[in-house]
Amino acid sequence: MRRTSRFAPVALGVAALLLGVLPAQAQAHPDRAPDRVTIGDRTFTTDGQGRALQWRGFNLADKSSRGAEAFADIHESDLKDMAARGFNLARLAFFWDDLEPTPGHYDRGYLAKMRRILDWAGRYRVKVVLDAHQDVYGPHFGSRGVPAWATRDEGLPFRPIPEDWFSEYFEPSVQAAFDHLYKDTDLRTAHARMWTTVASALGGHPALLGYDLMNEPFARILEGEDLPAAAARFEAGELTEMWNRLARAVRLVDRKSWVFVEPTVIVGLGARTRMGHIDDPHAGYAPHFYETAMETGGDYDPDGTFIQAYEAAISDYPTRHRMPVIVGEWGGNPYVPHASRFVTDMTASLDRFSSGWTWWQWCRGGGYCFLDQTGAVKPNARLLVQPYARAVAGDPLNFAYDPATRTYTLTFRTRDNAAGPTEITVPRDTYPNGYRVTLQGRDATWDGHGQTVTVSTHGRSGTTYQVTISPR
Repeated sequence: MRRTSRFAPVALGVAALLLGVLPAQAQAHPDRAPDRVTIGDRTFTTDGQGRALQWRGFNLADKSSRGAEAFADIHESDLKDMAARGFNLARLAFFWDDLEPTPGHYDRGYLAKMRRILDWAGRYRVKVVLDAHQDVYGPHFGSRGVPAWATRDEGLPFRPIPEDWFSEYFEPSVQAAFDHLYKDTDLRTAHARMWTTVASALGGHPALLGYDLMNEPFARILEGEDLPAAAARFEAGELTEMWNRLARAVRLVDRKSWVFVEPTVIVGLGARTRMGHIDDPHAGYAPHFYETAMETGGDYDPDGTFIQAYEAAISDYPTRHRMPVIVGEWGGNPYVPHASRFVTDMTASLDRFSSGWTWWQWCRGGGYCFLDQTGAVKPNARLLVQPYARAVAGDPLNFAYDPATRTYTLTFRTRDNAAGPTEITVPRDTYPNGYRVTLQGRDATWDGHGQTVTVSTHGRSGTTYQVTISPR
C-alpha cells in the first residue's frame, strides 16, 4: 500500500480548505442546480428529467472482514436479489481504518473493491450511498471506524460492555477520542483528506447517489450536562462545523453527488436536532429511526407513542432547510410478537415524512437480517416488499400502501419542468397473481412491464392524477 501521486494535489487542496484559502473555483457552489423539488413541507431528490424520486433498500455492511478480506461477505447476488424484489438503494458501509491503515497511505485495492460493488449496483439499477461507518469510534476500542492512529484517548479508562455495546460510547476514553477528532487540526485535516480521496476515486460512478459523511456521530458530555443538553451543544457547534468541512472536502473533486448528514442519536428519543445550516446545495438529511424498546431486546408496543414523537421532532429541520430525507438506518427483530405491526407502522410513518430509507440490514442470519440462514425472506420482513413510485413526473401529493388489502395509491400533480413517465415499482412478491390498475385523470395511459407500471400523462401542467394498484 502506498500513497499515489494522484492524491498529492488532493492533500494540498484539503490543507488549503481547512486554512480557508481555497482558490475561487473550489469555493464556488457546484455549477448544477440542486437536484431537488419541494412539495409542501417535504423535499424530494429529482433526476435529470425533473422527476421526484423515492428510494427503498438496505444497508450492506461486512464488519468482520478486514484488510485483504474486506467486503468478502458482499456479493453481486446481493444487489441482484435486492433489485429483483423491487429495491433501488443500497447504503454501503466502508471503514476508514481499512481505507487508510497508516497516515496518508490509502489502500487502492480497498477502493477498487468499493468500485466493484458500485459496478454491480449499476448493473441492476440500484443506487448507492457510501457510508463512512463507525461503531464506538474504531478498532482502538475493539470496533470499526476511525483508525487507531487517529485515536487519542488521553489515557482515560475504557471498559468493554459486550452485553450493551452502545453504552461504550459513554466511556471517558471514547468520548475523548471523538473530541480530539473534532478539534485537533491534524485529525481534522486527515478526516477531510479521507473524504476527498474517496470522492476523487469514486465520485464519477453512475451508480453513486452520494456520501453519508459519518455514521452516528457522538461527542463528549461535559460535567453537569445530561444527554439532551450535550447533544444540542454538539449539534449546534462542532457537528455543524464538521459536516460543512467534510462537504467542502468532497466538493474539491465531486461537484454533483449528494452529501448526507446525520443528527445525533438523541433524535430517537423524539428530540429536535439543533444542527445549523449545511452550506451545500446537494445536502440531504439521513437520520436513523430505531424503536428504543426494541433496541434493548423488547417487543414493539402498538399503543406506544414512539412513532408520533419521532415524526413530530424529525421533520422540523429538513423542512426549514429544504432537504430531502432518506432514513439511513431503521429496523427491528422480525420475530418479536408484534413484528408485523412494527413493520407496517414504521413503513407508513416513513411514507409520511421521508422520500426513502434503507433497512438494517441485507444479510443472512439472526438479528435484524432481512434473510434467514437459508436465504429466504423472514416472514414479517416480507412486509418491507411494497409498491412505491420510484420516479414521479410531477409533484407527489399523497402516497400510501395498505398491506391488509395490498392496495397502493399515488396522487400526483404534473408540472412544466418534469418530463417522462411516472414509474411505479410493483414487486412480484406483493402481487404473485398479478395486479389491476385504476387511473384517474385527463389524458393519461398506463402500461405494465414486469415489476414496473409506467403512467404517461398528456394533460397540462398542474393536472392531478391518481393511480391505484390492487391485486387481480
